[in-house]
Amino acid sequence: MKENRHYVIDFDSTFTQVEALDVLGEISLKSHPEKDQKLHRLTELTDLAMAGKIGFRESLEKRLEILEADMNMIPQVIEDLKSKVSVSFVRNEAFFQENKDHIYIISNGFKEIIVPIVKELGVREENVYANTFTSENGHITGFDRDNVLSSSNGKVALLKQMDLQGDVYVIGDGYNDYEIKAAGLANKFYAFTENVQRGEVLEKADHVTPSLDEFLYLHKMNKAISYPKNRIKVLLLENVHADAVAIMKEEGYNVETVSGALDEQELAEKIKDVSILGIRSKTNLTEKVLENANRLIAVGAFCIGTNQIDLEACLKKGVAVFNAPYSNTRSVVELAIGEIILLMRNLPDRIAEMHRGEWNKSAKGSYETRGKKLGIVGYGNIGSQLSVVAEAIGFDVYYYDLVERLALGNATKCNSLKELFEKVDIVTLHVDGRKENTNMIGDKQFGWMKEGSVFLNLARGQVVDVDALRKHIESKRIIGAGVDVFPKEPKTNQEEFESALRGLPNLILTPHIGGSTEEAQENIGNFVPGKIINYINTGSTTNSVNFPNLQLPILENAHRLIHIHHNKPGIIAHINRILAANDINIVGQYLKTNETIGYVITDIDKAYDEVVIKELKGIQGTIRFRVLY
Repeated sequence: MKENRHYVIDFDSTFTQVEALDVLGEISLKSHPEKDQKLHRLTELTDLAMAGKIGFRESLEKRLEILEADMNMIPQVIEDLKSKVSVSFVRNEAFFQENKDHIYIISNGFKEIIVPIVKELGVREENVYANTFTSENGHITGFDRDNVLSSSNGKVALLKQMDLQGDVYVIGDGYNDYEIKAAGLANKFYAFTENVQRGEVLEKADHVTPSLDEFLYLHKMNKAISYPKNRIKVLLLENVHADAVAIMKEEGYNVETVSGALDEQELAEKIKDVSILGIRSKTNLTEKVLENANRLIAVGAFCIGTNQIDLEACLKKGVAVFNAPYSNTRSVVELAIGEIILLMRNLPDRIAEMHRGEWNKSAKGSYETRGKKLGIVGYGNIGSQLSVVAEAIGFDVYYYDLVERLALGNATKCNSLKELFEKVDIVTLHVDGRKENTNMIGDKQFGWMKEGSVFLNLARGQVVDVDALRKHIESKRIIGAGVDVFPKEPKTNQEEFESALRGLPNLILTPHIGGSTEEAQENIGNFVPGKIINYINTGSTTNSVNFPNLQLPILENAHRLIHIHHNKPGIIAHINRILAANDINIVGQYLKTNETIGYVITDIDKAYDEVVIKELKGIQGTIRFRVLY
């Protein structure tokens, strides 16, 4: 706490996420036939006043006329606003407690509403300056016109009266907050944009602060977190679901979206100042790209597969990678079942014929699925769920997997790929994209299949030799196929799709949409950001595909030191020696390693000196170090 510093903070859209009179309007106009129009006008008048385009008193008079409100509505407004205090203010309650003698809420709003809300964070009632209502028989008639804050430039006049000695910093979202600085009554004006952004105000600000964290960080007063979250830049590519964008923004991150994929050179340039990268299947995160990613903390694969990411290079860089291993499982399973039924009935050709005006009513080459033998290659999350659904509709299910998997239902395990291919009527692939799986299905494997088989690849494009698949479709060994993934895919929807498989009979070609349902993308859009945010906020690596998995308790009244290092003996002893030498007690310590790195989390119960951090960062073999409060 700095004794000679004073903090002047606005209330509406700064301390709270919304304007108090807007909330009062929602209540007072609830049953009014012109509610929407009146609320829109209310917002317009607020924005005009905050931008300095009309006089404040004029704006206030017109807004109160629109509201037609009663004093008995004020308690409900207060209750509603208590849940709408700005997130970064709630997070930094310690700032208000420690500086309560020097924090002033100066607002053109109303004291009857403001005091009960700001007191909960520790602001003194006598440090709240605002207007007051006038009323008659309980009906709000106006405001106290003798109050200096009811007039234009009222905040400036009030600050002159207060005559604060020392440094004065103003935090607000309105033009009238800037006027305090313009009048020479404050050292700096900070435009607060966590809730609203007003262009005219941003232009006048000494600094734009997207959250209270940013302000506290600049003044070396941050208590709740180790960094201002708006300084974490997030880059989301390939039309990641809007829920993911909203979650990241709500967390306070600086989010940029790109609709398509980026090539290696483009991404290498773009990633330089990125802390979190979100991609889908078309963007390749290579070692070359990672050489430029000096601020990268985490990567989110908004899909199941991670073969497009150099996981080892990320690990060596100290970058945790998270994916969504379950979120689109059902979508892929349903597509597989649907395509098998279509192909067994030869429907792709019948549908195309009808569009050409041809009527070909025939049962030839059209089969039921009941009793047919379905072979699943890869019995992981998707393969095993497909097994259950397929058996329920009458398939005899067989599977093959390199890993020992428990058979579900009546599924039968095959001991080799050859055994599976020779036994079944339909083969469907659900394997990952590791290098060893490249062209695992080629001419020899297709030759094992029965004449008249059906084949699906909804897994990875490089797993199948498409020229060999074409050959066996043309020879009629395969009478129907569904392919959703390809060795080479367009980066955007504007590029032409080129493939040797185009134009073949009874062949369903789809543009890598196995998991592209609204439900799946929404699930992924919620799952992956949650894992990344949890990692950044707590250090927990649960579900990371490359880091040692650690599930950590919630951090309370302690500092958390996160140390990522090359897996070599003696490092944890070195960490503990440094802490002991500085008389720092360890509250809890958690360690997990893999072949490449060690991941140590140490919770300590007291403040530390910057020398300690320097020594911990200087341990030989350190990859990355960060501190959480």
